[in-house]
Amino acid sequence: MLANAHEPRLLRWLDCVTEGVGRAIAWLVIIMMVVQFAIVVLRYIFGINSIVMQESVMYMHAAVFMLGAGWTLRHDGHVRVDIFYRKMSDKGRAWIDLLGTLFLLVPVASFIAISSFRYVMTSWAIMERSGDGGIPAVFLLKSLILAMVALLLIQAVAQLIRQVLIIRGKLSGSAPVHEEMV
Repeated sequence: MLANAHEPRLLRWLDCVTEGVGRAIAWLVIIMMVVQFAIVVLRYIFGINSIVMQESVMYMHAAVFMLGAGWTLRHDGHVRVDIFYRKMSDKGRAWIDLLGTLFLLVPVASFIAISSFRYVMTSWAIMERSGDGGIPAVFLLKSLILAMVALLLIQAVAQLIRQVLIIRGKLSGSAPVHEEMV
């Protein structure tokens, strides 16, 4: 699913946003592993415990998961039960993806945004802190919920544009990734 010169500029831009965030956030995995290793060494070799370091791993893990959701969608990495999907034509798969985006992804992402907005804003209003003396920015952690929704909706728009172009025959579809490995 790499950028195609025949794709509309808006589609390429949306995909670039998702791709850029995904690539940037991937570096957190390495940082998270290094910090986790340091936590283990400090605790078991030197007897030093740091709540801030432990919480930082949790924050990084949340950021990777939440901010990487749009990138995972872009690369068709979400779990899919595809008994029929993989045997369909490009247009058939595009219809399934279009309908799934319109009737599942967009409503669920919208529900998450609406139902969590007050939760996040309340956390910001009180500048919520860790109760354990850790990172004094729980409000930032909770903000990842809305950031995830925004990134998923950006990619949803890109997916909708792409699927319409495939259905209209103006863009070629691609076989599911698992088919390429078989």
